[in-house]
Amino acid sequence: MSFDIRLPIGLLFVALGLLLAGYGLFSDPAVYRTHSLGVNINEIWGAVMALFGAIMLGLALKSRRAD
Repeated sequence: MSFDIRLPIGLLFVALGLLLAGYGLFSDPAVYRTHSLGVNINEIWGAVMALFGAIMLGLALKSRRAD
């Protein structure tokens, strides 16, 4: 069994993405109106990071099953 770097990278991105998206969901909306033209960038990029992490985890698990 060899070390697959996709597993820890996927876990890291899922964890950080969920934290960032959670912060975007529960933070003060007034901050986004004044600094980023009303776009909740934390929520968007948190979801992107979590999706990327889920893809990496899926590829790592698929690779393990193929062995």
